[in-house]
Amino acid sequence: MSATPRTLFEKLWAAHEVARTDDGQSLIAIDRIFLHERTGTLALQALEKAGRTIRHPGRAFCVMDHIVDTQPGRPGLTRMPGGAEFITATREAAREAGIRLFDIDDPSQGIVHVISPELGIALPGLTLVCPDSHTCTVGGLGALAWGIGTTQAEHALATGTLRVEKPLAMRVNFVGRPDPAVTAKDLILAVIAKHSATGGLGCAVEFAGDAIDALGVEGRMTLCNMAIEFGAWTGMVAPNEDVFEYVSEREFSPRGALRDQALAAWRELKTDEGAEFDRELELDCEGMAPQVSWGTSPEHSTGIDAQVPEPSGEAGRREAMRRALDYMDLAPGQKMDELEIGAAFIGSCTNARLSDLRAAAKLLDGRRVAEGVKAICVPGSMAVRAAAEAEGLHRVFESAGFEWHESGCSMCFYAGGDGFGGMRAVSSTNRNFENRQGPGARTHLASPATVAASAVAGRLTDPRKLSR
Repeated sequence: MSATPRTLFEKLWAAHEVARTDDGQSLIAIDRIFLHERTGTLALQALEKAGRTIRHPGRAFCVMDHIVDTQPGRPGLTRMPGGAEFITATREAAREAGIRLFDIDDPSQGIVHVISPELGIALPGLTLVCPDSHTCTVGGLGALAWGIGTTQAEHALATGTLRVEKPLAMRVNFVGRPDPAVTAKDLILAVIAKHSATGGLGCAVEFAGDAIDALGVEGRMTLCNMAIEFGAWTGMVAPNEDVFEYVSEREFSPRGALRDQALAAWRELKTDEGAEFDRELELDCEGMAPQVSWGTSPEHSTGIDAQVPEPSGEAGRREAMRRALDYMDLAPGQKMDELEIGAAFIGSCTNARLSDLRAAAKLLDGRRVAEGVKAICVPGSMAVRAAAEAEGLHRVFESAGFEWHESGCSMCFYAGGDGFGGMRAVSSTNRNFENRQGPGARTHLASPATVAASAVAGRLTDPRKLSR
C-alpha cells in the first residue's frame, strides 16, 4: 500500500518535528539562526545575562544590514540617530557569543535575506529563523523559514528548537503564461490585491503553476519574500535543478559526498500528486499587466495601465481605501501611468539581487532619469554589488543619474536618517505603509523594471513602453 501523498510543507514539517506538546504545539528543530543588528543583538544580550550559551554556535550567524550607512564609501557607520550604539553592541555580543558576524567591512556583508542564500546558509529542506518578518524569502529555495521575535530567538539559540503551532497548508496556483514583462514582484502584488493582505493568514503557502516553474531562482525568492504581506506564516516553492545549481559551491553548502546525499534528499522536496491542502487559491496570469500599488497596503495594487479605484467592499475596507487615498493624495479615476514621481528606489530584500539590477539596467542603458527625480540603487549585498560592477552595471546606473550605493536595507524603511520625506516615490521594496520611507513619503511598490522606467519618464510608467 502506497504512502499517503504529502505536500511540500508537510514533508518539511515532519522532517523537523521533534515532539508534540500537551497544548497541541510542535517542537521544531532549527537548523539555522540568522540575526541582525536591530533585533538579534537583544537576543544575544539576554542569553548572556541569563548565563545561557548557544547550543550550536556554528549554526548561528549575524549581519549588519538594517541601519548601516549605504552612502558611497560608507562615510559613517549609520545615519540613524543612536544607531552607532546598536552596531557597537552587536559587535560585542557576537564576539562574546562566538558566532560569525558579517560586519560592515566584510565582503560578504549584505541584507540578511540576500546573503543567507548567497553563502549557502539557507538551503533546500532546512529550517531557518531570524527575528525579521521577511525571513520567508528563502522559502524560494524550498526551505522552511519564518520570522520570530527576540524572545524566541533567544530560546532557539539556547536549545536549537522552537515551540510552534502548526499552520494550515495553502497552495496558490498561477495559471496561464504571463507577459514576459510581468515579473515575480508583479505576480505577488496581484495575488495580494486579489485575495487581500490577510488572504494567507495562518497558512504556510506553496506557490505553484507554470508561471512559477518558469521563474528564476531569484524571482522565487522575491515571490516568497512578500508571503508575509499576504498574511502568510511563510511561503515556499518546490526547488528544481536551477535551485540546486544555485546553492552549489557556496561557502556553507555541502560538498563532495555530502552534496550527493543532499541532492538526493532535495529532489524529494515537492508536493506529491494527490496531496491535499487545507486551502487552495488561483490566479490567472493571462493578460496581466505589470503591477503597481496605489495606496498604503500591498493589497492596494493594480495594473500600471489601470486607474485609481473607487473605495468598495464592506464598510471597513471602504474606509481603509478612503484613508489611503487621502494619504496618497489621489482620487478615484486618476490614471496610474500619469502619476508624477519625485523619487525612485531600487533595493531591499525583495528586489536587489543581480537579476533585478540587470532588468533595471537594461531599461536605463542610454537613457537619463527625468529632471527632478532623486534615484537611488542599493545592491542587496556586497557580492551583488561586485558582480554588478564586474558587468559594468554601475556605470549604466550612474550614467542614467542613479546614485550607486553600498549594500544594506537603506530606504526600505525610515530610521531617522535617509528617506523620501514628503515625496512620491516608486520603490522595489515590499511595504508602502504611511511614512514607511520617511515622514509624509508616498510609496508606490513596483518591480525594478517599472521603477527604472518610471524614473526615466518622471511618472509611473509601464516598462514595456521602454523595452527594446
